[in-house]
Amino acid sequence: MACPRCALPIESPTPQACGRCQKKLPAFDSAFALFRYDEPVRHLIHSLKFGARYPCGRLLGTLMAEKLAALQEKPSAIMPVPLHPSRYRQRGFNQASEIARTVSRRLDIPLDLRSCYRIRSTAAQAELSAKERRKNLRNAFAVKTPLTHQYVAILDDVITTGATVNELAGALRRAGVARVDVWACARA
Repeated sequence: MACPRCALPIESPTPQACGRCQKKLPAFDSAFALFRYDEPVRHLIHSLKFGARYPCGRLLGTLMAEKLAALQEKPSAIMPVPLHPSRYRQRGFNQASEIARTVSRRLDIPLDLRSCYRIRSTAAQAELSAKERRKNLRNAFAVKTPLTHQYVAILDDVITTGATVNELAGALRRAGVARVDVWACARA
């Protein structure tokens, strides 16, 4: 079972908000993570992210789309978490965008790659504590306005602390988006 708000795995027979979400709600409305961030999913994500193995992204996107196909209400757009231009140049691609392309195509939901952008280059999150991650990402994203979407799904490869998607969701909220959900391949 997982917290319906942030997708944190919890030990509960019924879906309920985790302690952190009960104390302070995140900027997004709900989160879905297809898997826990364990092997072999971790290997697939790393193969895409650090090895440019695009078939891994297509597989993860296909699996996500199959699970999300039963959604009662679809967002008006999928927005992958943007990379800063310097990180994009270094990696050559955005792993979240690669996964999102497949999900978008399979669910027939528009992919929005232009409305959100990363305005600050930030340190790699993997090396930081939860508190440092939140500080690292503060005001890291901006939204080009006017934004016409009222319901958006942010797509990312992994949710670890939720700091990245929470900061991006906050930027979308300030731009007028009424509902923001988060979709991820895995949750740590």
